[in-house]
Amino acid sequence: MIYTKNSAEIELMREAGKLLHEVLEQLRLMIKPGVTTLEIDQTAEKLIRGAGAIPSFKGYEGFPSSICASVDSEVVHGFPQDVPLKEGQIVSIDCGVILNGWQSDSAFTSPVGNVSDDLKKLIRVTEECFWRGASQAKAGNRLGDIGWAVQQHAEKHGYGVIRDYCGHGIGREMHEDPGVPNYGKPGRGTRLSAGMTIAIEPMIALGTWKVFITDNDWTAVTRDNRPCSHYEHTVLITEGEPEILSLPGARVGGHLHE
Repeated sequence: MIYTKNSAEIELMREAGKLLHEVLEQLRLMIKPGVTTLEIDQTAEKLIRGAGAIPSFKGYEGFPSSICASVDSEVVHGFPQDVPLKEGQIVSIDCGVILNGWQSDSAFTSPVGNVSDDLKKLIRVTEECFWRGASQAKAGNRLGDIGWAVQQHAEKHGYGVIRDYCGHGIGREMHEDPGVPNYGKPGRGTRLSAGMTIAIEPMIALGTWKVFITDNDWTAVTRDNRPCSHYEHTVLITEGEPEILSLPGARVGGHLHE
């Protein structure tokens, strides 16, 4: 069942999104060679709980940490490790908070020190995929419009669009209806309406979109072991331009470029 939110609920989700953005900006500053993803995870939990919120990932269906930290060919659900990051790697940080009973979910991929031009481009195009998808997140459009916008931009650059994982509705629960695939056909799927809140999260691979799950039963890795990038925000559907709840003040139009 899809839940639309009223103005008071949306304001609470704005507050959760603002906090999550502030946390992720602090985590982004930590990413450099020699830092461990376990240190980043510990900092995330401290910041979230210090703000009176709850890390929504920790304990979710048994997940052990406050962030997902996915390095290089890890797609999603990477466990934070006590292993120093190395120059030239990329790391995806995915995090969620619960503030006053309402959720926000966001992710980004960052270079570790200096990385190859190929990896810089992968990160950039993944973010562009998000903004193209978000530009379609308007009342009256359909989920397929979002997925197609993501897919065509990624595939134009020769990248693989992960199909085993997708975005989702979000509100009081981290994962609500509907699922939000990063591929699809225009005009197909659930019709969007004002007051819906969804997480749009392209996962874009340098090679194949096919993945396997590691022995921890959580972490997804590309089958060809090539790197993958991830970018996510919590988005409010409106009658006009969508609002990015986990990136306060952002305008979708300002992020669209070739």
